Amino acid sequence: MNNSMFKIRNAFIVGAAVLSSFAVNAGNEDRVGSAGASHMLVNPWARSTAIGNAGISCVNGLEASFINIAGLAFTERTQIKFNYTNWMGSAGIALNSAGISQRVSESDVIAVSIQAMSFGDIPITTVANPEGNIGFFSPRANIFNVGYARTFSSSIYGGINIKVISENISNLRATGMAIDAGIRYVTGEQDQIKFGIALKNVGPVMRYKGDGLANQINYVSTGDIATLEQRSATYELPSLLAIGGSYDFIINEKHKVNLALGFVANSFSSDQYSLGLDYGFSAEKVAFNLRGGYVYENNLWSPENRSNALIGPTAGFSVDALVGESKSALGIEYAARFAGVFGIIHTIGATIDLK
Repeated sequence: MNNSMFKIRNAFIVGAAVLSSFAVNAGNEDRVGSAGASHMLVNPWARSTAIGNAGISCVNGLEASFINIAGLAFTERTQIKFNYTNWMGSAGIALNSAGISQRVSESDVIAVSIQAMSFGDIPITTVANPEGNIGFFSPRANIFNVGYARTFSSSIYGGINIKVISENISNLRATGMAIDAGIRYVTGEQDQIKFGIALKNVGPVMRYKGDGLANQINYVSTGDIATLEQRSATYELPSLLAIGGSYDFIINEKHKVNLALGFVANSFSSDQYSLGLDYGFSAEKVAFNLRGGYVYENNLWSPENRSNALIGPTAGFSVDALVGESKSALGIEYAARFAGVFGIIHTIGATIDLK
């Protein structure tokens, strides 16, 4: 191995050590619920959701923008995705996601994506009109992502993702920014062994602003009217550290099984452990994947003490039609999350993968 490879390997080790130091303050159950922008923890993509978000070291392409941005470097040429989720089952919350990743050079890939969460129409109520009947408002929570990933060598991949977060109701709005960073290391005779580490949702605090914080006061004695503006408290983002590894069991040219393990150290909730399995079958004109996963967290078996609905089993599949001489993929995907009292959360979507 030449000197440059040693330097890259050492950089990977140092980077992993620095990111791992984040775990010292993670997994603090006393801080559960003290962060905001929790929609940043929701995976909007079906294929990586189906394996319980365990693909920290093996999810490729646009979906890596959520799991580990380093996987974006494995985009072959162009990938376009559209996904829809009925968030929290029958709660009436729609999560739409769309994005595109594009290889711009032999080593570099960029991506743009958006997650838009809509909570439906809610009646407007005031102190003077507690029964409503004066209109509706539609709360929204959006995340706009711009990602970049690079291939440093045949073994080392890294990337960074910049997020713009927006939350709003009828008369209040909060806007912020956050950064993800990730590294992946690949080894083995057939590149079947992978390790990944990602630091996510790191950014300054957010604060709500708007007319909703202003109240008019009528001084009866003088007849004067004054406007009193209140200050909203700041809140932190749900930062976390994710570490994972995976192994590809390559049965033959058509059949492969991927086993993925993941660990997430959350700053504002309990730590999570995940296991994912992905069976893939590929023929001349079609590719099929069957996926399953499991996410474990403390109090998993105690519904009254659980702090997270997104734990337990996951499952899903995808079917891709391979077209043209280059075998470009036109696919559909589905994932199910079993969210306890919220029922089953379904994610469906489509992928266009040009090669």
